Amino acid sequence: MANTRIAAKKQMFIGRMILNGTINIRQASRQLGISRNTVKSYIRKYRCFANGCPGRSAHKERPIPVFKIEYPVNDRYLELINILPVLIKSDHIISAKDLWQRYLAIYPNGYRRSTFCQHFSKWAKDSKVNLRNYSQVSDIPTEDLKILKRWRNSSDRRKWERAVVIMESFNGTSAIDISIKVDRGADKVSDWIRDYKVKGIKGLEKQPRRANKGIMNGIKDKRDNLVRLIHESPKLHGINRTSWFLADLSATYKKVYGVYISGSTISAYLKKEGFVYRKAREVLTSPDPDFREKMDKITCILQNLGSKEKFFSIDEFGPFAVKIKGGRSLVKRGERKTFPQIQKSKGWTICTAALELSQNQITHFYSQKKDTDEMIKLIDLLLIRYQNEEKLYISWDAASWHASKKLVSHVELINSVKYNQEHKTPFVELAPLPASAQFLNVIESVFSGLAKSIIHNSDYTSLDECKSAITLYFNTRNNHFIKHPQKAGNKIWGKELVVPVFKDSHNCKDPTCR
Repeated sequence: MANTRIAAKKQMFIGRMILNGTINIRQASRQLGISRNTVKSYIRKYRCFANGCPGRSAHKERPIPVFKIEYPVNDRYLELINILPVLIKSDHIISAKDLWQRYLAIYPNGYRRSTFCQHFSKWAKDSKVNLRNYSQVSDIPTEDLKILKRWRNSSDRRKWERAVVIMESFNGTSAIDISIKVDRGADKVSDWIRDYKVKGIKGLEKQPRRANKGIMNGIKDKRDNLVRLIHESPKLHGINRTSWFLADLSATYKKVYGVYISGSTISAYLKKEGFVYRKAREVLTSPDPDFREKMDKITCILQNLGSKEKFFSIDEFGPFAVKIKGGRSLVKRGERKTFPQIQKSKGWTICTAALELSQNQITHFYSQKKDTDEMIKLIDLLLIRYQNEEKLYISWDAASWHASKKLVSHVELINSVKYNQEHKTPFVELAPLPASAQFLNVIESVFSGLAKSIIHNSDYTSLDECKSAITLYFNTRNNHFIKHPQKAGNKIWGKELVVPVFKDSHNCKDPTCR
C-alpha cells in the first residue's frame, strides 16, 4: 500500500462509515476530495480495526484511531537522515526550502520538496531541533490576538484556518504540522504567514474583488450593442423571423461587430438589462427599414447640438380616466388593498408634453383629443417659450397626426422668411423616431415616473384635482433642474425607468404604467 496520509478528520470519517456499515467508496471519494484508491487503502485499515471490536453496539462509542504514515527505510531515506545534521550545522538560520535546495545540490535524484519537508519535519521533531524559520510569526499585537481568538472560535472555516495558522506559527509549530492540522497545503500556510507579517490582519481578510475597468467597459459596450441589435428587426439582417432567437443574435452580433458572443452570455446580458423574450416580441422590435438612418440622424443632432438650439422629446400621456387606481403600496402582512373593478369615471383627459433634453424642462397642457391641431398648438407654445433660441428640433413617434400634411405645412410656414421676420421665432426641424419605436422616446421615462408617483394608488375627487397634481409634479421637476442645471441624466427621484437621455439602447416605456 502506498504511504498516503490524509487529515485525521477525513480518516475518522472513513472509519465511522466502516463501523456504521454505510461505506460508499464513490461517495466518500467525492465528499472528502481524495482518490478512490486512497479510500480503499483506509477501508482495509479500518476493517481490521472493526473486526477487532466485540460487537456493533460496543464499537459505536469507541474512539476512531488515526493512522500515521510509516516512512520506508531505504538507501535514499538513510542518505537524507545522515545529511540533515550536516545541512543544519552549516547555517542555524535557514528555512526548509533552503535545506531542500542544498540537499538537491548534493543528491540531484533525491526526494521532492513535499516528501523532503515531511521527512525533515519528523526528523526535526524527533531530534528536538529548533530552527528559526523565516516564515514564522514572531509577534502578535494584543488587538490582533483578540481578533484571531474570535476567528478561531467562529463557525467560519475560512477565518478559523487563518487564526490557527497564525497562532500556531507564533507558538513555534512548523508550516508542515500546521498544514496537517488545518488540512491545507504547506505552501498555502506559508503564504498566509507571509501576508500577515507584511500586511497584518488586513492581509488575512477577504479582499474585495477588483473589477478590471477595461473588461467592465467591454461588457458594457457588448450589452449596449445587444440592446441596439434587438431594437432592429431580424429581417434587416437577412433572418426570416419575426423575433430574435439567441442563436440568431449570436450569429448576427459576430457579423455586425466582429466579436463572438455565446447564446448563454447573450441571455445573461439581456436579463441584466431587464429584457425577456415576451417583452422583446411585443415592444422592443422596430420594423422600420430606415431604422438605422433615422437613429443616426437623431444621434448626430444631439452630438452637435448648439447652445442656441433645443431638442424636444414629445408624446401624449393618456387618455386616462380619473377613478380609484391600483398599484404597489405598503400594507400590513396578511392584508390586501383592493379597489372596485367597475367604477364611474370622474372625468378623463390627455396630457400632451414636451421634454427639452439639454435643460430637462417639461412643457405640457391638457386636451380631449390626439390630432394634428394639438401638435400645432404644442409647437406654437414652444415657439413662444423658447423664442430666443435659433432652432428647435422636434422628435416624436410615428403616429399619423405627427406626420400629417397639415402639420408639415405649418412647419414650412414657421420656417418661411416672412414668418420669421414678423414673429422673430426660431426655425423648427422635425426628427421623427423610427416606426413602432416608442420605447426610444425619452419622455416615456418621465411619464412612467409620473404614473407611479401621481396616478397609481390615487383616488382624486375630481378631474381638476388630478390635473393639479400632475402640474405640481412637472413644476417640482422643472424647479429641481433649474436649481441643479444639467442635461437630462439622473433618474428622477428613483421613479423613472432609465436615465432620461436619448440613447438607442434604452427602453423608456413601461407598458404597465399606461
